[in-house]
Amino acid sequence: MCIRDRRIKVWNAGCSTGEELYSFAILFAEEQLYDRTFFYGTDINSEVLDFAKDGIYDLKKMKLYSENYLKTGTSHTLSDYYTAKYDAASIRHSLKKNILFSAHNLASDGVFNEFQVISCRNVLIYFNTDLQKKVIDLFYNSLANFGFLCLGSKETLRSTEIGRFKVVDKKNNIYQKTA
Repeated sequence: MCIRDRRIKVWNAGCSTGEELYSFAILFAEEQLYDRTFFYGTDINSEVLDFAKDGIYDLKKMKLYSENYLKTGTSHTLSDYYTAKYDAASIRHSLKKNILFSAHNLASDGVFNEFQVISCRNVLIYFNTDLQKKVIDLFYNSLANFGFLCLGSKETLRSTEIGRFKVVDKKNNIYQKTA
């Protein structure tokens, strides 16, 4: 199989209400990668997962998101990906079709797929050192060889974990699994 035909799997662990996962979907759509990508958003909280599945956000928040989106230099507008109605914005079905939101407990659940990208931003900071190590092991075992791990701005890999990853972007905490 040619590399450009391979399926890509993205996992947003601790996805909360889903904004970050929808952002990944938009990015992949703009790079013409959406149709061969499947996105998983997981969280321990079923209420926020229901909110994420609905994909309906306050229009005032979308204005701020739109301003940030335009700063990326894109030729699109964020409104290409949602429908505004009254005071809410609903993510378009065409963006939701490759997305699955599901319950997953990072502390007790195991590997459930192999991913090319895992993003877990600003979740590990709430865990003690032992649980952080356990979750990083889960991510390592869930990543394909040379897959990417994205952590939050206040998170980092410990020296004992860094040997299994290459630092891609230290400032933005992006790492790549080494074989």
